[in-house]
Amino acid sequence: MSDFTIGGNRIMARNFDVRHTIESGQPLTFLADCDWPANKFSYVDNGKKVTFKISRQNGTTTLMMARGAPTSLERAAERFRMNERLDDIYKKINTDRFMKDAISKYKGMRLTKNDPWETTVCFILSQYSNIKRIRQNVRSIVENFGTRTIDGSMRFPTSEELRGTTERQLRALGLGFRAKYIRHAAEYCTNNMDLARLGRKEYNLLKDSLMEIDGVGDKVADCIALMGYGRLEAFPIDVWVKRTMERQYFGGRKKKIDDIHEFAYEQWGKNRGYAQQYIFHSSRDRGSRI
Repeated sequence: MSDFTIGGNRIMARNFDVRHTIESGQPLTFLADCDWPANKFSYVDNGKKVTFKISRQNGTTTLMMARGAPTSLERAAERFRMNERLDDIYKKINTDRFMKDAISKYKGMRLTKNDPWETTVCFILSQYSNIKRIRQNVRSIVENFGTRTIDGSMRFPTSEELRGTTERQLRALGLGFRAKYIRHAAEYCTNNMDLARLGRKEYNLLKDSLMEIDGVGDKVADCIALMGYGRLEAFPIDVWVKRTMERQYFGGRKKKIDDIHEFAYEQWGKNRGYAQQYIFHSSRDRGSRI
C-alpha cells in the first residue's frame, strides 16, 4: 500500500509531518515560507509559486493546493518522497534506543528531493552558519539575481546566471568567505559539469564528482547526494552528527569521519541517509544538551 494518494486538488499522505520535514535543515528549510498558525506553506516550484493548506485527521495529512498548477501535486509528492514507505524504512533503521526515541519524537519527518543546483548552493552556504543566516543568504541571492516569473514569484538563479556575478557582489549580500565558493560553483557547474547527468552515476562516483567543486567537501557532497539526488546511501557528517554519533555509539570517544561512515554503513546499510536526518534533527533540536 502506498503512503499517499492524489485526487482533485489534494494529496493525502500517511507518515508525513510537514513541520518536522520543513524545519529539519533541508533545502525547503531555506526556501519555503511557512505560516504554521494558519496551517499553510508556500515555495516556488518550476518557476511558479505553490501554496498548500495543511490538515491532519486520523493519522493522515492532507495537503490542499491553494495555489499552483495541477502538476504541482505530482511534483510535491516527488519532492516529499512520498513513494518511500516510511514504515519499511523505520524497521530498517530502528536499531537502537536512541534511534527509536528519535523516530518516535519526529515521526513523519521525510527527506526531500530538490533541484541539485539549488541544493548545492544551499549547502555551500550552510558551512559554519546557522539556519537563520542561511535563509537570509538564500533569499538575498534569489532577490538579487533570480528572475521574476509571470505569476510574480522569484525563480532561483541558475548557475549560468550566478556565473555573471562577482565575488564582491556576493560578499555584499553577507555571504562572507562563502561568496568565492558560490562564484566558483556557478562557473564550474556552467562550464564543466552537467548536474542533471551526474544523477546517473553510482553513489561513490557521484560524490567524487561533486567534490570537484571548490568548497564542496565530504559533508556538503553527501548533503547534495542525499537531498539533491535522493541517494539514501549518503550520510552527511557535520559537527552535530559527529558529536552525537560519538556520544551515542562510541562511548564518547572521538572518531574519524571515515570511522563514522563505516559504522553507519554497517548499522543502517542503504537507508543510512534517513538515519542521519533523524540524528541531525534530534541533535540540533536538543542543542547544548548533546
